[in-house]
Amino acid sequence: MTNVIEIDRVTKRYGSFTAVDEATLRVPKGCVFALLGENGAGKTTLVRMLLGLLTPDGGAVSVLGRDSTRHGEEIRRQVGYVPERPTLYEWMTAAEIGWFTAGFYPDGYEQHYRNLLDRFRVPPGRKISKMSKGMRAKVALSLAMAHRPPLLVLDEPTSGLDTLVRREFLESMVDLAAEGHTVLLSSHLIGEVERVADQVAIVREGRVLAVDPLDRLKLGAYEITATMQGAASAPPPTPGTLLESSRRGKQWRLLVRDVDDEAAIDRLAELDSVAVVDRRTPGLEEIFVAYMKQSGPLRQAAEHRAPLEQV
Repeated sequence: MTNVIEIDRVTKRYGSFTAVDEATLRVPKGCVFALLGENGAGKTTLVRMLLGLLTPDGGAVSVLGRDSTRHGEEIRRQVGYVPERPTLYEWMTAAEIGWFTAGFYPDGYEQHYRNLLDRFRVPPGRKISKMSKGMRAKVALSLAMAHRPPLLVLDEPTSGLDTLVRREFLESMVDLAAEGHTVLLSSHLIGEVERVADQVAIVREGRVLAVDPLDRLKLGAYEITATMQGAASAPPPTPGTLLESSRRGKQWRLLVRDVDDEAAIDRLAELDSVAVVDRRTPGLEEIFVAYMKQSGPLRQAAEHRAPLEQV
């Protein structure tokens, strides 16, 4: 099995509202794969369809080689899942909830769970009702990881957590991927995605606008500043895919990606209409913002060029 998750033209509607709109992507084994989008982009709906908790209105979803619509229960047994607001039995201690959950899994679960509690410095005898939000999150993550799942799904897991707890979550994701497991991270926090993700899908209004390895997404992107000879009403032709353009006086600022030949940018200065060309490599945040601001023909062009089938 090359891909742990396969999503083909999946759509989910709630009445007249389309939460997920013909999304397509592949998640390979042994990586940290991030769904990056603003709140309300459709990420949680997509996650719930992966787990068989929602039925898509169109398209197909496969997780660990099984159709999520028909085999949701089997998938949920194998997958570790941490939602944004995990529900835990408040009256139990950390040790008791591990003992209780172990009844649903093979031998070895409880011991591994206790090892994780020790790693995350969670007191096993403390009641969950007496725990901080960060400590509860560590309990939820330990419960999800204790059966050594081939796929760990995290839906906004670090929302509202302090810096140290967030760091521990991120380190756990990297460690799991290094051991050959796969992590699907749904997040709107660009910094944490940039820190741990191997591959990124940018999602807006239910649509997958781009899917790429993180290094390719960033290294193939450039911010071009073209100073024109006169007040040009249109920007110069650019290599790659144009994500965003803006003008201030004689200068055009252009954000492009999928540029295979850097020299093509320098050659813009040879145009009669161009006086000076500068370029720099933008960060993930600038690329993400450019996708979020797209509309009309520009957005359609980006969607057409997005390499959905390469992951």
